[in-house]
Amino acid sequence: MRLIISFAALFLSVILLQLSSGGVGPLDALSGIALDFTTTQIGLLGSAHFIGFFIGCWWAPRLMGSVGHSRAFAAFTAAGTIGLLMHMLVIDPWAWTLMRVATGCCVAGCYTIIEAWLQAKVTNETRGRTMGGYRIVDTTASLMAQLVISVLEPASYVSYNILALFCCAALIPLTLTRVRQPETPAAPRLRPKLLIECSPLAAAGVLVAAVSSASFRMVGPLYGEGVGLVPDQIAWFLASFVLGGAIAQYPVGWLADKYDRRHVLIGLSVAAILSCIVTASVQELSATGVMLTAFFFGLTSIPIYSVSAAHANDFVDSAQRVELSAALMFFFATGAIAAPLFASTLIAAFGPAAMFTMIAVAHAYLIVYGFLRMRRRSSPDQRTRYVWSPRTSFTIGRLTGNDRDRNGD
Repeated sequence: MRLIISFAALFLSVILLQLSSGGVGPLDALSGIALDFTTTQIGLLGSAHFIGFFIGCWWAPRLMGSVGHSRAFAAFTAAGTIGLLMHMLVIDPWAWTLMRVATGCCVAGCYTIIEAWLQAKVTNETRGRTMGGYRIVDTTASLMAQLVISVLEPASYVSYNILALFCCAALIPLTLTRVRQPETPAAPRLRPKLLIECSPLAAAGVLVAAVSSASFRMVGPLYGEGVGLVPDQIAWFLASFVLGGAIAQYPVGWLADKYDRRHVLIGLSVAAILSCIVTASVQELSATGVMLTAFFFGLTSIPIYSVSAAHANDFVDSAQRVELSAALMFFFATGAIAAPLFASTLIAAFGPAAMFTMIAVAHAYLIVYGFLRMRRRSSPDQRTRYVWSPRTSFTIGRLTGNDRDRNGD
C-alpha cells in the first residue's frame, strides 16, 4: 500500500509540474505578442527554456547527492516559481529569457528527481505497470497544460500567478509522503560521443525530433496567431499536436519492432514532410483544418525520438544504457535550444509558413542520411524492444533500460 501511495504522490507532482511548465511556453508566446516583443525575441524565450532544461538535467543528480531528493526538489520548484512570478514584475524580453532558464531548469531538475525516486521503488514485477502509468499521467498532463492557456489571459499577473501556484503545489505530494526517500543514484557520465559511435543515424533522428517538437511547441503560437487563430483555438492547436504524438506511439512501436527501424524513421519523415507541405502551402484553412494538420504533424514527428532511441539501444549493452540515455537527451537539448530561435527568425522574415518549411528541410535531411546509413551498415540481428521514451531527464535510461533488456527480441 505504501508503494502505491508513493507512486500516487509522485504522479500527482508530475501532473502539477506539467500544468505549470507546459503552460508557460505558449503563454509566454501569446504574452510576447500582446506586449509587442519581436518574433525573434519570442523565439529566444523558447530557446532559453531548453538552456535551463539542459542545466537542470546535468545539475539535478549532483544536487540530489548533496542535499537529498526532497530538498533538491524544493530548490528546483522554488527556482521555477520565482521565474514565473517575476514575469509581470519585469516586462523585458531579456529578463524573461533569464526567467525561462529558471523554469526550464526547474522542470528538468524535478523530473530527474521524480524518475530517480521511481527507479529506486520499482521492481521487475511492477516496472511495466509503473512506467505505463507514468507515461499516461505525463502525456495527459501535457495535453491539459496546452489547454490551460485557453482560459489564461496573456500578459496578466494573475495568469502567471496561477502557473506559479501549480509549481508550488507540486511540492506538497512529494514532500509529505511518509515513504523514506531512496538512496541517491550515481550521476550519469555525459558522453555525447557514445551516441555518434553507436548510431550516427539515431543522433540525426534525435536532432530532427528536437527541431520539430521544440519549434512547434515554443513557436507554434506565433504560427497560430499568424493564420488567424484566437488564443483558445491556439490551445487546441497545440493539444492536437501532443494528442497525435501520443496516439502514434503504439502503432509506430509495433512497426519499429517488426521492420527495420531505419525504414520506419524514413517513412515517418516522409509523412512529416507531407504534413508540412500541406500546412505551409494550403491557404485559408479553417480552424478545424489547422487542428487536423497539427494532429497529423504530431502523429508523424513526435515518435521519431523514441524510434531513434530504440535504434541506438540496438548497438549497446545494458551497462551503457544510462549513458546512452544522457547522450540522447544532450542531442535533443542541443537541437531544441537552436530550433525556436531559428524558426522565429524565419517567421519574422518570410511569414508563418516558414517554420514548416524549415522543419520539412530537416526531415528531408534525415531521409537522405537514412538511406546513406543503410548503405554503410546492415540492420542488427538482435534488437531491443521499442520503448516509448519520455524526453524528461538524463536518467530516464534507468527506468527504460530494463524493459529493453527483459523484452528484447
